[in-house]
Amino acid sequence: MTDAPRTPPPFAAFEWQIAWRYLRARRREGGVSVIAWYALVGVMLGVATLIVVQAVMIGFREEFTDRIIGANAHVTVYQAPTLGPDGQPDRLIRDYDALAARLAAVPGVTRASPLVRGQVMASAHGRATGVEVLGTRTADLEKVPLVARPEIGFGDLSRLDKGVAIGAGVARELGLAVGDVVTLISPQGIDTPFGASPRISDYEVVYVFGVGRFDIDRTRVYMPFAEAQAFFDRDAAADEIEVFTADPMDVDALRAPLARAAGDGAVLWTWRDASGAFLSALDVERRVMFIILSLVVLIAGLNIVSGLVMLVKNKGRDIGILRTMGLTSGSIMRVFFLCGALIGVTGTVLGVLLGCLFATYIQDIQAVVEWISGGSVWNPEIRFLTEIPARLRPGDVAAVVAMALGLSFLVTLAPARNAARLNPVEALRYE
Repeated sequence: MTDAPRTPPPFAAFEWQIAWRYLRARRREGGVSVIAWYALVGVMLGVATLIVVQAVMIGFREEFTDRIIGANAHVTVYQAPTLGPDGQPDRLIRDYDALAARLAAVPGVTRASPLVRGQVMASAHGRATGVEVLGTRTADLEKVPLVARPEIGFGDLSRLDKGVAIGAGVARELGLAVGDVVTLISPQGIDTPFGASPRISDYEVVYVFGVGRFDIDRTRVYMPFAEAQAFFDRDAAADEIEVFTADPMDVDALRAPLARAAGDGAVLWTWRDASGAFLSALDVERRVMFIILSLVVLIAGLNIVSGLVMLVKNKGRDIGILRTMGLTSGSIMRVFFLCGALIGVTGTVLGVLLGCLFATYIQDIQAVVEWISGGSVWNPEIRFLTEIPARLRPGDVAAVVAMALGLSFLVTLAPARNAARLNPVEALRYE
């Protein structure tokens, strides 16, 4: 008794060999090598573009978030307006040390400190610009990460009691350096018999910092807490309490405990309240861009379809011969599926390499483009960050790979199925 012929397993070695021979065959031999190259380059560029765009958008969001929580309070506590003795709204916090102590005692809070805030005009060397002055204690300012350990820093922050600390953008605008004197002018000055006179004071610049966010570096000035109280006539009071937490991302969970500790009349404002809408818009934009750029990969996948359709037409005689030799329709389908899948896999792998390299060295590429063009491709005044950020996350790269491979495999099914359904008699009738 003879053994029945065994059916070869799916994706056997001979199926891979046939698919590879078809892919590398020249056009005059019935192959689709040129079209295959076009399709491969299209998939590669689509995948690389998608990876770079996702990395930049994620980097922009994370850098923006890091700048927010690294240079600002995670929660700001205000006093609800009340009528003062003069009948004017009063929002000053007079028991600021006691309130700060209660807030600091809340589990999850690392520290709380009083702050005086005001808008003034800064002048030096014949130039003037509007700045925001924050009055704080030196010990508290030394615990603000991006100010104490900035991207750019000059001078000694511990000497804040002897002068002021200014942002790098303010220093550049006014031509200031450590040791220079800056004049601060407040329109809410001293009442005189001749009317209100602006308050003008000179301060030595003891520290210059650059946190990498244009709106902070260009406008912020730090002043000793007691000096700010005197300059803005706060009369032993503070404007707000800055609260810093151990986990800024979970700041909403501390809203209720902080409100109880602050007591009646307190108003809480978290960093998410200030920037949450912008960050949500970035998330929506990133998802939409992923969908839009996926169409680029889909269009490249259609080149695979056109190539396979031509390959099936050119290889009709071969298909008939293979079927008469005993190959099943499943084997034929797998052969042509492998032809398209190999193009998609190779293009995806090359695209991942190109996209990751581009995202990794995007700062160097930016510098080269700016050197060649002679202009700036990244305006920090509009985007608030001083350089193009890019963050590669394995999950994002994996999502791009899965999408590209999925589309590549999906578009090859129809032409591969048509090849498997080709009647060998019809294929060999006119041969």
